[in-house]
Amino acid sequence: MADVVQYKLERMTTELDDLEKRHIFTRQEISEIVKQRRKFEYRLKRPSPLKQDYLAYIEYENSLDKLRVLRKKGLMRNGVGEVKKKSVSDYAGVSRIMEIYRLATNRFKGDVELWFRYLEFCRDKRNGHMKKVLAQVIRFHPKVPGIWIYAASWQFDHNLNAAAARALMQCGIRYCRTSEALWVEYLRMELTYLNKLSVRRAALGEDVGTLVSDVQDPEDKQWRDENKELFMSIDGESEVKGVHVENEELKEKIDVFRKKGMNALQAVYKSAVDALPSSFSLRTQFLEILEATNLTNSESMQKEILDDMKNEFSKDAGYWDWLAKYEAAGRRSGQDVISEVTPDQLCKAIKVYDEALEAVPSSTIFDLYIKFLMDAIGRNDLKLSDSSGNDIDLVSHVLMVFEKAQSMGCITEDLACQHVSFLLELRRLDDARSLAEKLCNAELSEAVNLWVLRLSIEMRRITTPSKDDFSFMFDLLQKPLRKVNVLKAESLWLMGLKYFSNQKHYFEKLVDISISSLIRDGGSDDGFSLSSAIVNFVLQKDGIQSARDMYKRFLALPRPGLAFYRNCIEMEMNIASSATGKVHLADVRKLYEAALSTYDQDSSLWHDYHSMESKMGTSETAAAVHWRARKTLKGNATLLS
Repeated sequence: MADVVQYKLERMTTELDDLEKRHIFTRQEISEIVKQRRKFEYRLKRPSPLKQDYLAYIEYENSLDKLRVLRKKGLMRNGVGEVKKKSVSDYAGVSRIMEIYRLATNRFKGDVELWFRYLEFCRDKRNGHMKKVLAQVIRFHPKVPGIWIYAASWQFDHNLNAAAARALMQCGIRYCRTSEALWVEYLRMELTYLNKLSVRRAALGEDVGTLVSDVQDPEDKQWRDENKELFMSIDGESEVKGVHVENEELKEKIDVFRKKGMNALQAVYKSAVDALPSSFSLRTQFLEILEATNLTNSESMQKEILDDMKNEFSKDAGYWDWLAKYEAAGRRSGQDVISEVTPDQLCKAIKVYDEALEAVPSSTIFDLYIKFLMDAIGRNDLKLSDSSGNDIDLVSHVLMVFEKAQSMGCITEDLACQHVSFLLELRRLDDARSLAEKLCNAELSEAVNLWVLRLSIEMRRITTPSKDDFSFMFDLLQKPLRKVNVLKAESLWLMGLKYFSNQKHYFEKLVDISISSLIRDGGSDDGFSLSSAIVNFVLQKDGIQSARDMYKRFLALPRPGLAFYRNCIEMEMNIASSATGKVHLADVRKLYEAALSTYDQDSSLWHDYHSMESKMGTSETAAAVHWRARKTLKGNATLLS
């Protein structure tokens, strides 16, 4: 290994001598360069070099070459003549980085990211190796669509070889037939190529117009208006675009590329849909491309795509949501629906949602419908009129949609909470209270979030609670607590414990309900622990002794849960560490032993027990825990240090 590294370093002699001779680096700096390169070369010669070793070497050589370029420019500004001439040191850095990339990709052939780094370096340096590297990466990764797109893009944009780009895309489609990106980019490339030909003909005065849609950037339009002479045809006719063309032959020339573009779009669209019949996003992307271009019979093609989408996805809620926003955007894909929506467009979108409710009534449709209306209300479009002059009150319409969801049996917990919250925003407290009560007593009797909302409404209504109010609130709270699983009712339990924390009688009743619920559902090994929450409330309110009495009640239950054991241990540890003596260690040890009686295969629990004995116990007790842990775990988990 040392001989190979030394041989490589000796091959750098000519380059390093040239750098010193041209005064780019000093002898001391060259010695440091050799030292760093030797270190990197030894890393690469290890039995199993890491990817990071190659990348670190490349980063160092990149930085070194950038420094060389800067110093060379500085010497040139100072008038050093010899530096202007190209020499071996000007090429050696790039060649070395290329060699490191070659070695890295040979070792990590499956790393696509590394290959792309290699390709980007070749493209930036324009050293003629791009085609060779592209051939290699395609050979190793023919199933990666991004590689075919990258290769075709380079051929089309940088190498100006449309035929090679087309061949690459078609080959990529054969390998990755189900790639949406490949189909879309292939169509973009074909239309871009036709548009370039059209622009060239227009510039020569042989044709007018392009495939690009007439919608222009205002700044670009202003520039074209200020430079009209640049767009004059050779025969002296007026501006090539936007004028009435009387020559029938010229009209035919205008339509040639538009017809070819439409033929290309139809052919690619048909093949893409055959390959991806269930892809909705593919059709929307084709529709966006169609709208951005100026092709022959684009309206009929647009209608064909929309009809195809309706036939295939009329049972999909996402299709109806897209169609409504498409109408709201003025039948333009990819537009921001939030801004600049006319009342007529908004009414059309509402009609689409109403049609969707008839076609596929579901809670998802209602949720999307209401979200759309809420966004419209957020723009202060509270009232609008459609093209027929009919007035629509959006607030009333939202409430109507909520009621329709309930009547059609599509109400969900989320929709119900949105409905109640919306009424609260409208300051209709009594209506919100009645609705929450109705839903909680009917189909959503176990909806935790709705119960939380209902209880918060009642708490807001009661400013200074009396005994009767506390009794009413407790009776209301215990209904869901006795039904819902402890883990799902976390927010309800925390709300109840906080509300009744200073009401001893009702707090004790909550404890009794919690014991019944924990017997039914069991404690939690992870996440929310009801027993821990109650013990913490008692600790803050009544002190450590009351907290001990409380957690002993919960420990007597079956399956207290690992989370509860850990909480009690942490509480006792805090007390033990703050006390002058170690009288509380016995309680901590009892808790660990009780937890290990059920969770003896939990290595982290053994580790915590051993750490506690090491810090607060004796060496004998720590050694005993260590021995027991090794014996119990039997090497199946990480042994204690």
